[in-house]
Amino acid sequence: MADRVLVLGGTGVISAAFVAEAVRRGSDVTVLNRGRASLRPVPDGVRSVRADLRDVEGVRSALDGEDYDVIAQFMAFTPQHVAADVELFSGRTGQYVFVSSASAYQTPPSRLPVTESTPLRNPFWQYSRDKIACEDVLVDAYRASGFPMTIVRPSHTYDATMLPTLGGWTDIARLRAGRPVVVHGDGTSPWTITHTRDVAVGLAGLAGNPLAIGEAFTVTGDHAPTWNQIYGWLADAAGVEAHLAHVTSDAIADAHPEFGPGLLGDKAHSMVFDTAKLRALVPEFRTTTGYWEGAREAIAWYDEHPDHRVVDAELDAVFDRLVVSVER
Repeated sequence: MADRVLVLGGTGVISAAFVAEAVRRGSDVTVLNRGRASLRPVPDGVRSVRADLRDVEGVRSALDGEDYDVIAQFMAFTPQHVAADVELFSGRTGQYVFVSSASAYQTPPSRLPVTESTPLRNPFWQYSRDKIACEDVLVDAYRASGFPMTIVRPSHTYDATMLPTLGGWTDIARLRAGRPVVVHGDGTSPWTITHTRDVAVGLAGLAGNPLAIGEAFTVTGDHAPTWNQIYGWLADAAGVEAHLAHVTSDAIADAHPEFGPGLLGDKAHSMVFDTAKLRALVPEFRTTTGYWEGAREAIAWYDEHPDHRVVDAELDAVFDRLVVSVER
């Protein structure tokens, strides 16, 4: 692991776990963000710098000419964000790690498992297309000037605060009330879901590794349960029986358009990944937490945090209509 690490972000699901893992490995970590309150506070011993990442001059001033062995960017979502980083950090870091997304891979995939050679194309989700455009900027910079970039593509990553289902806590409330929850498709498609602790090991193993420069890596575990299993494990953790209503993804997207891009452009498809390339450089990377355990962590966390047990009444009504539509 690198000696001096700058994390742009640092309090999100993946970035907070990366910070903790980098500290565990002995790195001197600086976190740069706006300093807002977070569910995932910065660990003791980590230096915090406040700046708005969209204010390039503000970031430049806040960093005061400092150089870093690794800069890990968790908060860039458009090619403009990445282009600004290339200009700002050229000559100031030994490695720039860009957190992209596995949703950038060909959707739906023409074959499984997905590997780093799978084409990048997602006609359904603008978020994914923007991540592809970010990667293009970095590849161009590496080819033109040797900008020391590494691209990482995590898929569905969670911690105890994050529920993976369509409705989040609304689904858990429905389960506990004995009401059906809506599951897209027939619920049998495999879905790779990885605890953030495991993803952090992969990211930290790539950080500071010169063999990762100029390369892209899928960073996911090998745990790919079906959606029926995911909902079932959540029901078990909540202490109830799962009643599942299977609805086509198109019908769900029509009923609640906000779900459309992420559902049709990601979750509706079977996604299984080959991570041999990552494991060749980071042999300690593996899946340590199955979602039957992750579900128990999540339900326990929500039961201990009543302020976060929020039911979305509008979404609840949408689910009721969808359940009626398939029960006729």
